[in-house]
Amino acid sequence: MAGYAITVGAQRYRFCDLKTLLARASPARSGDRLAGLAADSEEERVAAQMTLADTPLQCFLDEAVVPYESDEVTRLIVDSHDVTAFAPVARLTVGEFRDWLLDYATDSEILSALAPGITPEMAAAVSKVMRIQDMVLVAGKCRVVTRFRNTIGLEGRLSSRLQPNHPTDDAKGIAASILDGLMYGCGDAVIGINPATDNVDKAVRLANMLDEIIQTYRIPAQSCVLTHVTNAMQAMQRGAPVDLVFQSIAGTEAANKSFGVDLAVLAEANHAALGLERGTVGSNVMYFETGQGSALSANSHHGLDQQTCEARAYGVARAFSPLLVNSVVGFIGPEYLDGREIIRAGVEDHFCGKLLGLPMGMDVCYTNHADANQDDMDTLLTLLGASGCNFFMGVPGADDIMLNYQSTSFHDALYLRQLLGLKPAPEFEAWLAKAGIVENGTRLSKVASGHPLLGLVELEP
Repeated sequence: MAGYAITVGAQRYRFCDLKTLLARASPARSGDRLAGLAADSEEERVAAQMTLADTPLQCFLDEAVVPYESDEVTRLIVDSHDVTAFAPVARLTVGEFRDWLLDYATDSEILSALAPGITPEMAAAVSKVMRIQDMVLVAGKCRVVTRFRNTIGLEGRLSSRLQPNHPTDDAKGIAASILDGLMYGCGDAVIGINPATDNVDKAVRLANMLDEIIQTYRIPAQSCVLTHVTNAMQAMQRGAPVDLVFQSIAGTEAANKSFGVDLAVLAEANHAALGLERGTVGSNVMYFETGQGSALSANSHHGLDQQTCEARAYGVARAFSPLLVNSVVGFIGPEYLDGREIIRAGVEDHFCGKLLGLPMGMDVCYTNHADANQDDMDTLLTLLGASGCNFFMGVPGADDIMLNYQSTSFHDALYLRQLLGLKPAPEFEAWLAKAGIVENGTRLSKVASGHPLLGLVELEP
């Protein structure tokens, strides 16, 4: 196309292509300013948003923001587009699409059917012309349910990832954190460890430890050692009890290469994990993490703004029917997002992922050098809880002592469950009641000193 333009008063604004228009329309981001992609003024940003609102959705199929010939993520997005699913909105502009999403008649069933027809760029575009309340409302209508040893994402449910990281991967330190989290009713999304030392031997040892805990106490939950996908494949070849395969992903082929992966590697890992048949109620076996700014930090963003790049990562995730996807939206640092921007970006990421049909969770977090605090995280946590977010992190004291960042704690999940009347995954809820950890629904019990779970820290890796 020749470009996009709008006249506002006496000022004529021109945007040479679709990716420039998306970048100028994006709400303020430190990373976009760093990359020289952001609007020069609020007036230009509003002009770009007005222009974007009048842009037909069809333009996102006609004009690739990253060349089809040189990027496998673009090829995946284009080649997997479902024309039939897209049909109900095919003649709409971005602004009309926003109105359609907010309409009373657009319900969960309609949004689920639409998801295969929406490209990541369309999702990013409509988010740029929406307020936070718009995205909260629409995301709250999107239900995405996945299953492995329990069922995640059902209406009225909220799950949590129990994150028992330890700076030396000490088995008893990890076990103590797992015990702490379970006693707070956390861990139904996954019991997932980021190893301090990322190698195959450590991945095998930690996978065996987690499996022993789950099998000994018959916990209807899945485990994951968040090692590199190639390490996970080698661990599976050694016979390790791998439940979920983890990988960080991004929105361009070059950015994924910087992570040491491509679509073929992800497909191979997905196939290997499916072959283990370890799930009891379902077979979603992949766990992906993403984050705004990762492609920029790898100099692999192709001139795209960081939020559009992030949405394209969801296009990658969607191809593998994952059990879990979460954005670590504040983890990458203030060079990409400050505290106020983290709140907006977290809501955007959840909205875009859910619109694309993904089981989105969120690591509501910030690095210690960011201009953010726990009040900002409480605000984002509550907004996402109202949005129907599938899961959050559960970190002892909200302070990850291995990764050195601030996240959400075990009691944060309890806060949202109590505030919004939510429960854990049904299979996990039944186990919590049987184990005497909860009573009268989700209220924590006073666990007696002789409770069997208190022997967990005696397990050896």
